[in-house]
Formats: sequence, C-alpha cells, structure tokens
Amino acid sequence: MIEVWAPRPERVRLRRPGADDVELRRGESGWWRSDVELAPGEQYGFLLGDADDPRPDPRSRRQPDGVHGLSAVDDPAAFAWTDDAWTGRPIAGGLIYEMHIGTFTGPGTLDAAIARLDHLVELGVTHVELLPVNAFNGTHNWGYDGVLWYAVQESYGGPDAYRRFVDAAHAAGLAVIQDVVYNHLGPSGNYLPEYGPYLRDGRRNTWGDSVNLDERAVRDYIIENAEMWLRDFHVDGLRLDAVHALHDDDSPVHLLAELAQRVDALSAHLGRPLTLIAESDMNDPTMILPAEAKGYGITAQWSDDWHHAVHVALTGETVGYYADFDELDALPKVWSGGFFHDGTYSSFRGRAHGRPIPPESPSWRLVTFAQDHDQIGNRAAGDRLSATLSADRLAIAAVLTLTAPGTPMLFMGEEWGATTPWQFFTSHPEPELAEATAAGRKQEFAEMGWDEDLVPDPNDEATFLRSKLDWSEVDGGASARLLDLYRRLGRLRREQADLTDPRFGSRGAAASEVEGGRVYDLQRGRARVVVNLSPQPWRIELEGVSRSSGAGRDGDERDEVWLETLPAERLDGALVVAPESAVIVGPPLSRR
Repeated sequence: MIEVWAPRPERVRLRRPGADDVELRRGESGWWRSDVELAPGEQYGFLLGDADDPRPDPRSRRQPDGVHGLSAVDDPAAFAWTDDAWTGRPIAGGLIYEMHIGTFTGPGTLDAAIARLDHLVELGVTHVELLPVNAFNGTHNWGYDGVLWYAVQESYGGPDAYRRFVDAAHAAGLAVIQDVVYNHLGPSGNYLPEYGPYLRDGRRNTWGDSVNLDERAVRDYIIENAEMWLRDFHVDGLRLDAVHALHDDDSPVHLLAELAQRVDALSAHLGRPLTLIAESDMNDPTMILPAEAKGYGITAQWSDDWHHAVHVALTGETVGYYADFDELDALPKVWSGGFFHDGTYSSFRGRAHGRPIPPESPSWRLVTFAQDHDQIGNRAAGDRLSATLSADRLAIAAVLTLTAPGTPMLFMGEEWGATTPWQFFTSHPEPELAEATAAGRKQEFAEMGWDEDLVPDPNDEATFLRSKLDWSEVDGGASARLLDLYRRLGRLRREQADLTDPRFGSRGAAASEVEGGRVYDLQRGRARVVVNLSPQPWRIELEGVSRSSGAGRDGDERDEVWLETLPAERLDGALVVAPESAVIVGPPLSRR
C-alpha cells in the first residue's frame, strides 16, 4: 500500500514512468491511499489536483535525481547488517566528534569517511556526530537547507552508503549521532505546503515559516522520522537543531517531551541506549530534566555558555554575545554550574536570561566544546581558532575541552589545529536564490561591524573546496604535536574517573587577574586543572607536588603532574606553571 497526507488538494494521483496514473482514495484526516505495491528501486511521484508535474513523496527514502525529481523506493530490510552484537553507547563519559560528510574528506562521501574512522578511534572518540545528511537542492550544502527529511543526500552516497557508514562505525566501536532539522525547511524543493499545512502561515522563526506543530500529522511526520533514523538506519542518537525555534507553547505535551517518550520506548524495544541532544539557546534545565521532575526528558543539550566563556578567555574577543563572558568569573561559573546566564542579565538580549541547573543533574547532560560548525562557520571568514591563536593557546583549548565538566565535543580537524577554514557554502542552482543568499550574508555581517569584503560567496564552489580538511597537515610539526596532545588527553580522560565525574557543585573553580592576563585553578574531583593565560610564570601551592617517579618520604600521598602542555618547574611544595600553558595535577597514578 502507498499513502500520503495531503489535505489540501482535491485529487491525488500516483505517477510512475511507463505506467498509467493511479487515482488515490481519500481517507480520514487528509490521508490518501492506494493498494498499489511499488518494487524496490521503482520511481514514483504524486500529482496534486489537476497538475501534471509530479511532486516527490514527503516521506521519500531516496531522491536519485535530486529534490525536484521523482522519489524511489528504498528497502531498508535488504541491507546485510553486521552489527548484531552492537549494544550501543551512552554519552555519559563519552567524547563526541562533529563532522560534515562533504568536507571531512576529499571525495566528500560516506564511503570515504569510513576510511578515516580509525583516526577517530585513536583519538578516543566514542560518538561521531554527522551534520544533516537529509536531501537538499544542489551538490553541497551545510545540510540545514534540507527539504526531504527521510531521504539521504545522493551526493553523499544515498541510503545504502549511510547504512554502510553506520555499520562500519559500530564495527569500530563508535556510536553515530545524526543531526536533524525539524524547525524549518530549505528554500528550494520544499513542496510540503502544496500537500498540506506543514508550516504555520504568518508565524516565523529565524529561517522562515515555523513548522506547524498544531497538526497531529505534522507531529507524527517529525516523530516517525526520528524513529526511522534510530530503527531503520541503526543510528544511536539525534542532535535536534535549534529546538528553541519549535513553537509548541499551546500543546498539553511539548513535542520534545513526546519525542523523548517515543524514543525511550524504542530504546527499550531495541535493547540499546538511544540519545537525544538538543541545541537550545534558552538555558532552561527543563530540557534535560526527566519527566519525573517535570522536564522534557531530553538526554543532553549543547552548552553555548561554555563555548563563549572559553572563547573569550582564549581570544579576548568581546563583541556581541561574547561581551558578558569577559567577566572574571565566567569560566569558573560555567565550570561549576553549567550555565553562565542562569537568571542573570544578558546584555546581548537586553533582559534576564536562563535558570540554574539543579546541582543533582549530572554534568554530562551538557555537551561542551571550544569549536563547532556554527561558531566557526558563522564568522565572516569562517576562521577557526587556529587562524588567530598560538600553538600554546591551542593546546590550552584542548586541555579545557577534554577536562571540563560535560560531554566534550570536537569539531573535525580541531585535533590537529587544521588551517583550512570552515565557511558557509551552498550550491543553489537557481541564480536568484544564490544571489540573494550571498547578499544577505554580506548584509548580516556588515550590520555586525565586519568588513563585508571578508565574506566569501557561499555559492562559489571555491568556498566549499576551501572548507575541506587537508589531511596532509596531520603528520607535520605543530599539527602532529597537537594531535598527540589530544590523544593523550583522550586516554587520560578514559583512565581517570575524576575527569568524567558527573557531579555539579562538588568542584572548586577560581580565576585571578595577574600581570598581563588571567589564571585559572579548576577542580575535577581530586584532579586539578591549572591554566596560565599570562606572559608570566605562575607559582601555585600544592600539598606535596612531586615528579611522576613518586619522590618523597615513604608513605606520602603526594600529588603529581598528570599532563603539562609546557614543562612546569617543580619546587618543594609548589609548582611553577609556565606562561601560556596548562597543567593537570592529581594523586599519583601508580597508586590509584
């Protein structure tokens, strides 16, 4: 049987190449059906009303000729999975790696990405998070302009390549998180409004008309899409894009709570953990609190506050939303409590913002990062931290990211200080849309005070090609040293329970102004992360610091240096931390 939700047209027909059109029967609640059986690979579309131009299936699993072409039947049961022994991975204690398939490798395909999975394993990654792969118009795009949420982009390899990637990731011990966009649709190839009221007329968010969550069929369209990724593609979790743009204030049960309930039920059925991660700018712990505590029950959420505090500490940049994070206590506060704005005044928003996270909530429910696709790509030139920070400060960023409370996330290439930018790119075939996108991008940055000449043309293929990782950098000089540091940090984090301690409120954190900069003393259980962002050596008092050899009187429980980005001088009862460096100190590893 084939069916489609289309309450708007008075007539719906099925069109297949080389066959007669088939009239569908109108059923209840706007659903149209036919008993026609379609074979795997068979192409088809729907004729709405008296139109003679077929539209793709809103639930299309494959678009071999792009988002304007006919849909094709994909049979998920035909794939020979080899991951029967895979039991999943929770994100607690994990390390996420965010990648964009089109720029992670030269070929920019899912199959090409498989060849780099060993690199992630050596890094200590547990979860690989893919930017959106649902079908969009053109050949390359960030993925947030998708219009057919159930189909995998053909230029990445289509649905079979996606299954091969997930299967290979599981074989390597890696969980897969898929970024999904349920708050808007892209500007080209969106035929959903011709079918029915998928969008709310007159109620918009940042990217256009908001999704109409008042319609039961639209809510099911979202929830069943989520279940598809988790069930049919064996995905382990979803990152939910910009959930603050999901307008669902009038529903008795918020869409996110309903989604979490359905995913929990599916997890119980499949017998493996399934993770939901929200991108939210609301700083509202309701997102991650369990239903028993009147929360939505989402597993985790991104922490922009953590990013902003670290970014300002490392770069000194205080423009726009970074302004508030120049406060001396910004980094210690997010280290100790998760949110900086937890009811405090936000100068960027012009109002009080956020609520505190209950101290009993585990810190791993916050995904923390020093770089991500948005914070890099939404800069005028798409410049990474490597474009402006010294090698010493990049090393400090690594230490902060991999020792902080929360679930750390790396953005592809960060681990070796990639010099390639990550710029905003599109491939709109429509000249007017390409021109409007480029003009809008320049205007947006000009209003923020950026030099618009720095803004690359999103539709210029060179912008896309510049954003591809250059893997030849990995083995050279400073890049190799930084990569080795990330690997050592990943190993230390796996071996030392203090660095995955989930408790909020049990750690101390302090910052001080010193000549030429700031210094930070940050606790993780019995571990201590000491950061010197000044040009002067910084002496700190410790209770019996010693070399790793365990020097000292027999029976002493002396601390030792677990890791240092630059050599620190050991003195009797003290440590002199080198300028522009970080040191991790804790109980002797050999005695733990």
